[in-house]
Amino acid sequence: MPLTERIDCQIPDACAGMRLDQALAGLLPAYSRSRLQQWLKTGQLRINGAIRRPRDAVAGGERVSGDLVLEIETAAVAQAIPLTIVYEDADLLVINKPAGLVAHPAAGNRDGTLVNALLHHAPELATLPRAGLVHRLDKDTTGLLVVARRLPTYTHLVEQLQARAIEREYLAVANGVPVAGGSVDAPIGRHPVDRQRMAVTPGGKPAVTHYRVLRRFRAHTLLRVKLETGRTHQIRVHLAHIRLPLVGDPVYGGRPRLPPGAAPDCIAVVQGFRRQALHAERLTLAHPVTGDWLQWRAETPADLAELIATLGEDADDGTA
Repeated sequence: MPLTERIDCQIPDACAGMRLDQALAGLLPAYSRSRLQQWLKTGQLRINGAIRRPRDAVAGGERVSGDLVLEIETAAVAQAIPLTIVYEDADLLVINKPAGLVAHPAAGNRDGTLVNALLHHAPELATLPRAGLVHRLDKDTTGLLVVARRLPTYTHLVEQLQARAIEREYLAVANGVPVAGGSVDAPIGRHPVDRQRMAVTPGGKPAVTHYRVLRRFRAHTLLRVKLETGRTHQIRVHLAHIRLPLVGDPVYGGRPRLPPGAAPDCIAVVQGFRRQALHAERLTLAHPVTGDWLQWRAETPADLAELIATLGEDADDGTA
């Protein structure tokens, strides 16, 4: 029997003048805009008890109601892929993702993804948008991800994310040595020429990244990075934009930088680091049911720890 979700809410007055589907996308963030449009067209989702078109303008204050049929996720199959589970209860999963694991199935990665692993561990995730993944990490970024196990939980966590109430902190090793930490407030969108990349562009979506210096090396810096927003490749794009690209980043990093006169082992470690040096170390959020603040920390992965240690030894050996 298909699962259903009862919807009964009100469009805020602040949405006056918006398209109906746009207003609903903000009001019901657990669902994609295309799915909301379909529910409007079929009458599963009604406005003041009537069928309305997605493009209709709203005045604010309208009542939104309906019994929505939740489709089972059929694009991905369950696969017995090992997961490192940091926390688990009836509502949440927190995963420590390794490098090399793609989050969602897509062209070229139809299986062997985090979603396939999640569906094997918790089959109920098949009824949730994106199999419960509230946010994502790039394939070669390591660290913490939160997964919702129920639809109300998913909705609550997405709302927390949009309200910037979920704190995400990363460790990053950047090429270059800044004078101090700072913030990057620059919109991110598709690169105007290379559509496979993201870029700082005037027509992009607002994006804010904060960074703090933890340790300076001779040609590199260990940073703690904190996100306010969650745009695709945000940290990688923003740090490259201020000329602090991540070590090993194959898309935004450029050529490896080496400390002058570095020892052969240091050269080998820096040149051999072939993924972006980025780790989602800390995650803090309010539990969607209890309201308790929870925090998790993921240990630095071995390859990144080796890179940091090697750069530290180079900085301390008296050659600087």
